Amino acid sequence: MPQIVTRFAPSPTGFLHIGGARTALFNWLYAKRLGGKFLLRIEDTDRERSTKAAVEAILDGLAWLGLNWDGEAISQFERADRHREVVARMLGEGRAYRCYATPEELAEMRERQRIEGKPMRYDGRWRDRDPAQAPPGVKPAIRLRAEQGGETVIDDKVQGKVVFANKELDDLVLLRSDGNPTYMLAVVVDDHDMGVTHVIRGDDHLTNAARQMQIYSALGWEAPIMAHIPLIHGPDGAKLSKRHGALGVDAYRAMGYLPAALRNYLARLGWSQGDREFFSTEELIEAFDLPAIGRSPSRFDYAKLENMNGHYMRAMADDELMAILVDALPHLPGGPAIAAALDATKRTQLHAALPGLKERAKTLIELVDGAGFLFAQRPLAIDDKASEILARGGRLHLKALLPRLTAVADWGAAETESAVRAYAEAEGAKLGTIAQPLRAALTGRSTSPGIFDVLTVLGRDESLARIADQAGIA
Repeated sequence: MPQIVTRFAPSPTGFLHIGGARTALFNWLYAKRLGGKFLLRIEDTDRERSTKAAVEAILDGLAWLGLNWDGEAISQFERADRHREVVARMLGEGRAYRCYATPEELAEMRERQRIEGKPMRYDGRWRDRDPAQAPPGVKPAIRLRAEQGGETVIDDKVQGKVVFANKELDDLVLLRSDGNPTYMLAVVVDDHDMGVTHVIRGDDHLTNAARQMQIYSALGWEAPIMAHIPLIHGPDGAKLSKRHGALGVDAYRAMGYLPAALRNYLARLGWSQGDREFFSTEELIEAFDLPAIGRSPSRFDYAKLENMNGHYMRAMADDELMAILVDALPHLPGGPAIAAALDATKRTQLHAALPGLKERAKTLIELVDGAGFLFAQRPLAIDDKASEILARGGRLHLKALLPRLTAVADWGAAETESAVRAYAEAEGAKLGTIAQPLRAALTGRSTSPGIFDVLTVLGRDESLARIADQAGIA
């Protein structure tokens, strides 16, 4: 059995689309499961829309997701000479022909077809015509001499058997009149030369597949196995678009999602594995297969992704989460300021605070937001809810509690909790009533990780100073 080779072939006209990321993931998983290769080809033949920045965004997005490709990324544009070489062969074998129809003629042809209610297809006017009749000064396009009878059949591993009547497929252009190859031709030649055995892509390419199969047939090449996966829709059932929210992988990175969580979520988007939701990367590789991909579009559920991300954060070892967080800080709102302040002391405090922080957060943004109290400068800015807590007798509790906390010999969660509980009992108050003003004074907010963890992480001096600030004690 030949080695399995899959590929991801994005057009560099913008960010790495979340749908494209899922396509890349499916190709990557399939190749990994079968010990094959996962290749990357940048389809940059559209020179007006292709940009270097978009190429870099695609490479960066794939790398961030952990979808590492084998070998160097291939530029389709740089292979244009090879594409022209193949067309020259097809011309020599009579499998392609020169078409001298002018743009004006073709526009007139399409308009007439539109008026007559016919499908807008090339009418074959130069298919059997002698090139000697060519009008002077017109550079020809090169068209495929397609089969006009019979059917083109695709045995698709997701869609099943798909049949196209050849009479519905016209003689497509292989080389434009300027000598540049078309997408249809370039894809076939590149997949063949790269040894691609399986083409896994969106089902919006299904009609393209029929046309490409005709090119394979004309060249006498074996076509790869096809698997066309349904597109991702928004929560309302319409094709995923800007109005549904973020579309690019870079945006999900900036929204604080973990690569592993996004991989897991995208893998389960249209791929069935019973009711099981959570998979390690190794488990995904072991379980993934094409027949388990459904034929219906899947709906992107942001709440589900967020919950999955929170699960991953809680389950992750603190050392690993810390490394991911520090790496992500430059990309997160408020992150660069924290990164700049992250000296050895603050790094130790942040690491110590992670167990409490990650229990309350679903994204890295929420984690950074929750950790804000560690980096706040005295006197703290107090939000409205915390101000209300302090105004409703909270400052009196802080003033009375301060001497008890100052007297704590060994500063830690158990010791500070003991002192606060003793004060609450002496006052006949519930622990929560005392914890609320403490939280407000220490974090400037009404919510935070466990208050005794906060006291421990901040340390004695900073904690007592913040309490004194809000108790009105100089």
